Amino acid sequence: MDAAEDRIWTLPNALSTLRLLGVPVFLWLVLGPRADGLAIALLVLAGLSDWLDGKLARAWNQTSRLGRVIDPLADRLYIIATLIGLVLREAIPWWLAIAAPLRDVALLWIPPLLRRLGYGLAPPVHFLGKAATAALMYAFPLLFLASHHAWYAEICWILGWAFAIWGTGLYWWAGVLYVVQVHRLTKG
Repeated sequence: MDAAEDRIWTLPNALSTLRLLGVPVFLWLVLGPRADGLAIALLVLAGLSDWLDGKLARAWNQTSRLGRVIDPLADRLYIIATLIGLVLREAIPWWLAIAAPLRDVALLWIPPLLRRLGYGLAPPVHFLGKAATAALMYAFPLLFLASHHAWYAEICWILGWAFAIWGTGLYWWAGVLYVVQVHRLTKG
């Protein structure tokens, strides 16, 4: 790998770091003052910065090893934080809150195996994984809004659950594809 891969100080890495720093703020907004409007705005900003940091990293040739670690870490922490907030606010059942992180737990063996074989930390992210994450990031704000007693709650409930079910299914299917990728990589 070239020196560019070792860069730390890039705009995409800064955006991912800001996203990471927003996770505890998000949880505080949801569980403390229950400032759902601000929490949802923070989720939207996190989603936009997730898209933007990847776009900038590719366009400006600023991809890095650090970026490949902190970007998906921020995504997963937002997913977990949002699930915790939704469950504690009784907006979703426990089974949904367990389904997404359980996939990540099931795949914990992949990075050590790839590192031991000299392939790096993880296989490249593919479109299905990105689509799953996007669907879940749409689902969560909608499910928060569905927990309100307002005129928009019912439509948010329908759309939120549609995105949550599809996102969870795609998230697991992406996990299966990662296992297939690793199997092909280690057998080939």
